[in-house]
Amino acid sequence: MPRMTGARFLVETMQAYGVTHAFYMPMVVTRALVEMEQVGIGRIMAHSEKAAAYMADGYARAAGRPAVCMAQNVGAANLAAGLQDPFLGGSPVVALTGRGAPMQQYRNYYQEVDHVQPFNAVTKFNALVDSAEQLPSLLRQAFREATSGAPGPVHLDLQGSSGSVIIDAEADLEVIAEAPFTHVPPFRGEPETEMVRAAARALSEARRPVIVAGGGVASSQAQREVVELAEMLSIPVATSLNAKGTIPDDHPLSVGVCGTYSRWCANRVVAEADLVFFVGSHTGSQVTTEWQIPRPGTPVIQLDIDPRELGRSYPIQVGLQGDARASLRKLIEHLEPLGPRAEWVGRAQELVQEWRAEVAPLVNSDAAPMRPERLCKEITDYLPDNAVLLSDTGHSGIWTGTMIDLNGPDQRYLRCAGSLGWAFPAALGAKCAVPDRPVVCFTGDGGFWYHLSEVETAVRYGINTVTVVNNNHSLNQEKRGNERAYDSVGVTGNVDELWVFPDTNFAKLAEDMGGFGLRVERPEDLPGALEQAAAAGKPAVVDVVTDIEGIAPRAWVG
Repeated sequence: MPRMTGARFLVETMQAYGVTHAFYMPMVVTRALVEMEQVGIGRIMAHSEKAAAYMADGYARAAGRPAVCMAQNVGAANLAAGLQDPFLGGSPVVALTGRGAPMQQYRNYYQEVDHVQPFNAVTKFNALVDSAEQLPSLLRQAFREATSGAPGPVHLDLQGSSGSVIIDAEADLEVIAEAPFTHVPPFRGEPETEMVRAAARALSEARRPVIVAGGGVASSQAQREVVELAEMLSIPVATSLNAKGTIPDDHPLSVGVCGTYSRWCANRVVAEADLVFFVGSHTGSQVTTEWQIPRPGTPVIQLDIDPRELGRSYPIQVGLQGDARASLRKLIEHLEPLGPRAEWVGRAQELVQEWRAEVAPLVNSDAAPMRPERLCKEITDYLPDNAVLLSDTGHSGIWTGTMIDLNGPDQRYLRCAGSLGWAFPAALGAKCAVPDRPVVCFTGDGGFWYHLSEVETAVRYGINTVTVVNNNHSLNQEKRGNERAYDSVGVTGNVDELWVFPDTNFAKLAEDMGGFGLRVERPEDLPGALEQAAAAGKPAVVDVVTDIEGIAPRAWVG
């Protein structure tokens, strides 16, 4: 068995699992950083632990394989906070931290708090590594857990404040990479044939079925199967945000994103359905608009790789446990094509057309400051066929989810699962994963403020993304809630200071950090600005001045 340092073992294992970049805050596994340079693994030092975790999340989602982020003991709790998004978004991120040695524990060791509990909340697997000899089994287990079943983050806490006790030690260590766990999914399990036949019967007999595709479709790469099934049975398709792009927005069976960040036409179609087929989708509050759509009592078929999700929020008529792509392929093989459901499909198309007609005046508005709907139209028109679009949460998630159309078969959409500010650092990680594809980040000024310093990181490493800032100098999604709070107690005051920011030119800030920046104040100038940003050869920020009154509509619930 080869004898090597823990550092060398860690790096060779990362390389064997296809990891090309590590995202970190110093000082952690310093000797391993030297080894990474020798084998060509990129070392991306961020300006905060949360940003490093978000970069790893973006990398993992874009690449479809595990990513690595790291921090020393003082930053461990911050790194754990950053794992909330990959945990909620189902992303295979491997987090490494350092911790004090046993004789330093329980004695107020400098800058350290207990790491176990914070990581327990946001990981599938959380283990202490006390010796270099433990690395082979625990590191393999980390990659196995991260990619298996419903993917998610894992954590290894290495002895030594920077992991040095493990990394610097020598031991007899053999690098073994288990090929299935180098990507997501590692295996493609299928449901029982009897259950597949039951689902086929229910779908064929329903008069108004609808498919709701979720994040499991994206991680399984089952988009083609969803569209094939929909066309075979003439079933309208709605998606969660995580599955946006599963079906082209201009497809006659596409009704858009449903849930709380939705087109009202999508919610209407799901509400009117007499059978809902959830494919790789949690039936959580966002996709179901707080469990109001589909209506309680609507028959449900649910397909998920995690059996614990089957029937979690809606009693199921049929439950299918398995990988989305393999399971849909098996379902298609047990179905006979149906004649067109002309009345139901026509109804779905009618609702989509009504929604498009309703938003058209804002989509085509020439007003300045710009309407966010027009901003989204210009991004739709600009996006290259192989672009990866990342979106922040809140209004950014609503605007991109509802107003940007993805019609190219190779376009990807990655969305924030919960933490405002995620999109920009995640876009940097995504670009590291797919360097030959255009990567575009959509965020608001409120989200961009969170990790603005990472523009310098992008410049330092030449990570050339295009960031579009919907700059209304506010968190205007908070306007209604703040005003209601004041009105409810009959108090007048400076409500604006709770959600309005000074007008800031982010293009100038980007240029000061060595990037490319353009400020856009008129809609007609945006297409040229996006083209210039893409051709700049450096990280680019397009600061778009938008209407502070451009507040996203609330979801339709009937």
